[in-house]
Amino acid sequence: MLTHEENQLLCRVEGDAPMGQLMRRHWMPVCLIEEVAEPDGTPVKAQLFGENLVVFRDSDGRIGVLDEYCPHRLASLVFGRNEEGGLRCLYHGWKMDVDGNVLDMASEPAASGLASKTKHKAYPSKEWGGMVWTYLGPVEQMPEFTPPQWAPNAETRVTIAKVVLPCNWAQILEGAIDSAHSSSLHSSDMVPARVDGAKATGSIWLRPSTDKAPRLQVERTSYGFRYAALRRPIKDAATHDYVRSTVFVAPSTVLIPPNNVYNVANVNVPMDDTNTAFYFIAWGNPATTPETETWRKYLHQRVGIDLDSYFRPLRNFENRFWQDRNAMKAGNFTGISGFPNQDVAMWVTMGPIADRTNECLGASDLAIVEFRKRMLDALKEFQGNGQAIGTGDSTVGKSVCSFQAVVPNTIDWRSYTASYVWNQDNDGSELEPSYNVTSR
Repeated sequence: MLTHEENQLLCRVEGDAPMGQLMRRHWMPVCLIEEVAEPDGTPVKAQLFGENLVVFRDSDGRIGVLDEYCPHRLASLVFGRNEEGGLRCLYHGWKMDVDGNVLDMASEPAASGLASKTKHKAYPSKEWGGMVWTYLGPVEQMPEFTPPQWAPNAETRVTIAKVVLPCNWAQILEGAIDSAHSSSLHSSDMVPARVDGAKATGSIWLRPSTDKAPRLQVERTSYGFRYAALRRPIKDAATHDYVRSTVFVAPSTVLIPPNNVYNVANVNVPMDDTNTAFYFIAWGNPATTPETETWRKYLHQRVGIDLDSYFRPLRNFENRFWQDRNAMKAGNFTGISGFPNQDVAMWVTMGPIADRTNECLGASDLAIVEFRKRMLDALKEFQGNGQAIGTGDSTVGKSVCSFQAVVPNTIDWRSYTASYVWNQDNDGSELEPSYNVTSR
């Protein structure tokens, strides 16, 4: 467990909070490209580390990430006119471009010269992997943007489901790195079978083990850590291990063990202390990785059906996450459709910020403990020398990836030669929702 003070250090990201300041030294996703696809389209409200932002695409297709509030009288630019190369505030007609230059001050005499003396706060942006990225840290410390592991090149298909959740980023990330929970929480969607590795087939993922109590081993790295959950396989249990190796890339990315068809990752972006943009990602060969609509339908994360227009879940505590108790009596473990929704129910019910002083941790929580230690140690290093984990010499290598495999138990998973999935045999089009709730 953590002390109250340690929990605050881990979770708080707003203002001068040390964790937020560390994260600001990284390029972070601010929204999906699809949200700002149209030149002169509707501006999008976004939030990072408690900073209120507006994102828009100008007449020439350039992306702007600006402070939400007009520099004149602080009215929101989210409602502004996106026209002729800039965003115009409705209140008095001030207009800013993607770099924060004030192009026009309709309410001021042209001779005043005030426009040339005024600069609005603008942040650098980059489009990559289906996301708009931005950097909110000191400009002099801004690293070069590098593609993440889950979008290594332009040829990779990246398919993203976005969900905005009313809880702290750390409890979401801890769920992503927790391999032990999948054997219980997702047991109706990740089913044991006599296979040689994880298989995505139809509406379920097959797994070659019935072992619900994995042995965990951790290896700390400069960029975060990686760990293995070792389970007894169904076949050759005396001589082999079923290894699921997860990678934590600080500050907020998890590379999840893949199936046989595509790779999986998530990014957990702190909007503020108690709200997080959760991006669940399938990626890999365009021939095998599901397209966006297929992926979101499979996960039960479709806008207008599962989410509102702001990507907030329609399932919540008050409507019991649309849990079907009759389905539970019939054998479904959770009665909640879509395995990310099963996770969401757990994360949200912990409260806006989980009180880690009251936990009772066990052997299966080794990766959770390491995450907390790693990030608190990273904070100390950052406060001591200004170097943020995952930047400079500690940047994650391009070859780092998660993996799953049944291997002889004489092989050390740390030295296992792994590569990301690039399968040619399945087009990913057969994914179907794992379980459909019929009642609300």
